[in-house]
Amino acid sequence: MLHDRVLVQLTPEEGERRSSGGIVIPATAQVAKRLAWGDVLGVGTNVRTVKVGDRVLFNPEDQLEVEVHGQAYLVMRERDVHAMASERTEHGTGLYL
Repeated sequence: MLHDRVLVQLTPEEGERRSSGGIVIPATAQVAKRLAWGDVLGVGTNVRTVKVGDRVLFNPEDQLEVEVHGQAYLVMRERDVHAMASERTEHGTGLYL
């Protein structure tokens, strides 16, 4: 990856969800635009906060899709990441918004 680009693999959707009130929302239900979680597989030389192995929250509709060896990935700028969940806990809880 070059410059401030991040290579992300989408995390598979879980299917149906349950609201906080207990209502089951099927996987086929249309909802407002949703942000998606993905796993970082590569970062460019100018990426400052995201590391390989982190999970990031982003808008998948605004990203570029690339296929490598038959597998689909997304390429985005670091500034397009809304939040990051990391196993590194040296700075706190592991979720950074």
